[in-house]
Amino acid sequence: MKTKRRIKLAIVYVIVILLSASFLLPLLWMVRSSFMELTQIFELPPRIIPEPFQFQNYADAMSFAPFDRYFINTFTIVILNIIGVLLTSSLAAFSFSRIKWKGRDIIFGILLTAMMLPGAVMIIPTFLGWQALGFYNTYAPLIVPAFFGGGAFNIFLLRQFFMTIPQELDEAARVDGASYLKIYLHIILPLSRSALIVVGLFSFLASWNDFFGPLIYLNDENLYTLALGLQHFQGSYNAEWSLLMAASAVVILPCIIVFMVCQKYFIKGITLTGLKG
Repeated sequence: MKTKRRIKLAIVYVIVILLSASFLLPLLWMVRSSFMELTQIFELPPRIIPEPFQFQNYADAMSFAPFDRYFINTFTIVILNIIGVLLTSSLAAFSFSRIKWKGRDIIFGILLTAMMLPGAVMIIPTFLGWQALGFYNTYAPLIVPAFFGGGAFNIFLLRQFFMTIPQELDEAARVDGASYLKIYLHIILPLSRSALIVVGLFSFLASWNDFFGPLIYLNDENLYTLALGLQHFQGSYNAEWSLLMAASAVVILPCIIVFMVCQKYFIKGITLTGLKG
């Protein structure tokens, strides 16, 4: 029996390693290509290790386009989106999970149907609405929605977590004269750090990697985000694959760092929200 278990465990490890390698290979190939000359990238058989390492590719890539401005633009959108999502989605989730009011469950059910609505259906009416308000070619369409609910999925995620917190804590606080706002600030939020980090991480990744939103609403190159600037860089220097790989590596580096730092909170938050299998 022990031998069979070890064989099964070994097979599982092999499968996991192979799957991990399949996901890591494109990333490693990009990093490897970013340190190569253009001719080395297309050599057959492929060269695994650059010889020599072309560190100048990164400096050249950053100088060919105003990536410093793109970074500032992206960070501005990301930070404001995280603040808006955490604030409004947590307030909405608190109302749906801790406060009893007429029609609460019906409205929450309607909210969940928004998660099933294809995003492509809303592109044209949403664009026309922002254009009519005079916010075309501004950051408003990319930031303001975060301050109006923060997204149905984030509300659902936080509601599931808030429902795991004992209601007795609310009742004890109300006996002591605490209002709903105090319960939200001093009881619910401190106990929901893991779930809030998960929502913040989702918001960061969505805003950082958003390409379609800036593509629709931004026309001024000075307002470009990293995703849009990288596409513009690819169109301008489509033959310089080594520089494109270097620019791509710089753009995705913050995502990798944030995920590695928040990984334990991410796993813990997802597990405690009731989404585990």
